[in-house]
Amino acid sequence: MHRSAPRLTRILACAAVPVMLVVAGCSSDSGGEDKSSGSGSSSAASPGDKKSEASVTPAKFAKLPEPCKTITSKTITELVPKAKNKAGTAGTSSDITARGGCSWNGLEDKGIKGSNYRWLDVAFLRYESDPGLGSGEKRATDAYAKEIAKAEATESAKNVKTSPTTGIGDEATSISYDLSKTGETFKYATIVARTGNVVVTLGYNGAGYAGAKTPDAAEMLKDAVKAAKEAAASVATANK
Repeated sequence: MHRSAPRLTRILACAAVPVMLVVAGCSSDSGGEDKSSGSGSSSAASPGDKKSEASVTPAKFAKLPEPCKTITSKTITELVPKAKNKAGTAGTSSDITARGGCSWNGLEDKGIKGSNYRWLDVAFLRYESDPGLGSGEKRATDAYAKEIAKAEATESAKNVKTSPTTGIGDEATSISYDLSKTGETFKYATIVARTGNVVVTLGYNGAGYAGAKTPDAAEMLKDAVKAAKEAAASVATANK
């Protein structure tokens, strides 16, 4: 006898872990008045300082899209059948111009054939150009590499596979792996992409319960890539 959908929902409340991205905000020093002189006059910026400021390429994108609107409702329906909230659950952010995220999850009860569980989440990080830290694109490129490493180092992950992925932003990488939770094998597919000065991380995972088949890893990755393309493209659309 298979478990009831309500009981499975309670079990899965602690099974799914969304992509949580926290980046410390950094701001450039603004240079104030020179209080050391008796006159109290402002110190003039040296030609070298001006040249350094001018050499930093402005950030390509000035804002982020609304995270829960970056993936079409059609794709959500396909990837997360019986989603509890098709509109998505937005993540909290102290600065929506710099970071944001959204998630969807659902349990499809198929009676005697078991139940299929799916979780989808997307997160965005935007970087400004800063004379002291570099261009927004350079900073995003550094963060892109860190997000890939983070996914590859997921605790207890098995069969980790990483490969470059084309057609998503300026560069993208896919990471897939298996993870055992709540007595079942979950298949995970993570896509990390960079478009200009924005890093997009999309996570998709699922499992079969009470006799339902374990999701096919290749299909999970294919679906994750599809959703990631939509999410990455939404950045440029939001900045038109």
